[in-house]
Amino acid sequence: MARRMNQKEFIFSYYQERPNVTIPHAEVVDWATAEWEQRTGKKLRDPDRMIRKLHQEGMLQKLANGSYRYDPDLTVDRMLEDFSSADKQEILKQDGYRCVICGASRAEGVELHVDHIKPKDRGGRATIENGQTLCAMHNYRKKNLGQTETGKKMFIRLYDVARDTGDKQLCEFIRDVLKTYERHNINGHIVWRDPVERG
Repeated sequence: MARRMNQKEFIFSYYQERPNVTIPHAEVVDWATAEWEQRTGKKLRDPDRMIRKLHQEGMLQKLANGSYRYDPDLTVDRMLEDFSSADKQEILKQDGYRCVICGASRAEGVELHVDHIKPKDRGGRATIENGQTLCAMHNYRKKNLGQTETGKKMFIRLYDVARDTGDKQLCEFIRDVLKTYERHNINGHIVWRDPVERG
């Protein structure tokens, strides 16, 4: 006799039948609540929590407005998406053993973390290209700031480094990026004044 699905597996089956489709949270809750009661005659326990748990386990990607998506290509064992020791060392080395936002290093007594630029729960892979060095403070703040805020601060810091090392090409590139933030009115509360335009 086949084992009956538990409630979390039952909810996940809705997503599995609709791969790569962005589904509003409420749609799944409404379907699961009604369908489970019809099939079993029992109430479904806390479907909201089960959807969040599927997301936390890396089975679903959370998108804007409380929607989730099942992407078979991104659903992997989350442990496989942690950086290896060798990857961590390579990322630390490429960032000069400094936080990419504030420039702090272990020599100054700060703890450095290797961070996923695109988070794991949004499909970010454990690759060198998706890794960056953050101090403990900025790693914590990143979890509480939007990606664009963190990115703008990183580009401001990178601009200072490029200017100090005389890398004109990199300075020009970063100026273009920061002007794009301004043109689209993104994170205007983080102030950057173009030193070229200031004269």
